Order: sequence, then C-alpha cells, then structure tokens
Amino acid sequence: MSTTETHAEHTVTEHAHGDDCGHQKIEHGDHVDYVHGTHHHALHGDHYDEHESKAEHGLDEHAHGDDCGHETVPHDDHVDYVHDGHRHAPHDDHYDEH
Repeated sequence: MSTTETHAEHTVTEHAHGDDCGHQKIEHGDHVDYVHGTHHHALHGDHYDEHESKAEHGLDEHAHGDDCGHETVPHDDHVDYVHDGHRHAPHDDHYDEH
C-alpha cells in the first residue's frame, strides 16, 4: 500500500481526533488513522498527517461490484464498498481507502 503524507487541513487544537470525535478510526501499522472525508488523518507530533491510501488489494485480485458480497455506501459521485471495517472506492486502476 502506498501513502502520501502531507499536513492535514486542520490542526490538533482545531479538532482533536479521538474515540468520541465522530470519525471512523482504522489501525494503521503502529498508529491509528481517522477517516476524514476521502482521506485519513494520523497524529504526528503537534499536527496530523494526511494519508491518502490505496487499498490493500487491486482490481485484479477482487472486483467490487453488485455481487461481490460487500456492503455499498453512496459517496458523492461514486459508491464505496465496506471491506473489513473500511471503505474501498474505485479510482482508475486501483481502489482508494476511504
């Protein structure tokens, strides 16, 4: 899985991610990411990094669709597929994790 790290659009003091913040949390290696819109926020010192992640599988390994067995969630102009507690969204030749 590849990730791109940039600083999030909000600071720790503007919005503190945690158990009661209203954002889904996802274990990510040695830390927790919080799903924020179409990306993930991960605490890094005094700020959050944005993790824009590709899903752990590609289109060739599992094709999400009408009969794939995963719950669908309408999301803006596309559909996300609930996969092991997180959401996959088709994007070009891969799935993004939402």
